[in-house]
Amino acid sequence: MAVIVVSNCLLGCTCRYKGDDCKNEQILKLAENHTIIGVCPEQMGGLSTPRDPSEIVGDKVISSAGRDVTAEYTKGAETALFLAQLNRADFAILKAKSPSCGKGLIYDGTFSGNKIPGDGVTVQLFKKHNIPVFTEDELDRLPL
Repeated sequence: MAVIVVSNCLLGCTCRYKGDDCKNEQILKLAENHTIIGVCPEQMGGLSTPRDPSEIVGDKVISSAGRDVTAEYTKGAETALFLAQLNRADFAILKAKSPSCGKGLIYDGTFSGNKIPGDGVTVQLFKKHNIPVFTEDELDRLPL
């Protein structure tokens, strides 16, 4: 039985920036045989739902309204890491393309929909602490 950290929006929680979810039934099914630890780094960092969309610009996270939300994203990532370590998580499944949870591909910081290679704030921290990260697009690669 694996312990898996999962983005709350993938579990059906309405915590995305626009107040919706992106529930993934295949991920929910994992709870039948594994322990799921739900996280929303943005909310855990103190941001509201709904909230202005944000993108990584250089070494900062900036909202579409021009607000620097780097501190909130960092606090949320650190809280998610704490929960992952406390529960001895085997790996994480995080929301693709998110400035927090995106892995390998994130929005480019221009709010134009363009994507660039990169990782979200939480993914960067998880990788630094050797917690493997997958997105909902990589479920066929899970180490189960």
